[in-house]
Amino acid sequence: MATVLDKQLRRQVTVDGADYTVALDADGFKLIGKGKRTPQVELLWRDLLNGDAAMAVALNASLGGIRGPTTGPKTEHPPDEAKIRRSRTAKR
Repeated sequence: MATVLDKQLRRQVTVDGADYTVALDADGFKLIGKGKRTPQVELLWRDLLNGDAAMAVALNASLGGIRGPTTGPKTEHPPDEAKIRRSRTAKR
């Protein structure tokens, strides 16, 4: 027999070098950036079961509810040369 989840369970995870806290409770789970108070992702169990989870995640993303890692984005592309030239000519 499984143990009933009657109080919140919190664990730390690291994703792409950024630390997060995962909080599980009877209503669902929350993914919270380390040191933050507001959840970046919150998913209710009933939404997961009835198929609304994908829609809820998409809505949160469109409203800015999902933010990137706290360490900042990783860019692999060099800066655009046209933008650099425009900024140099604008200073003259």
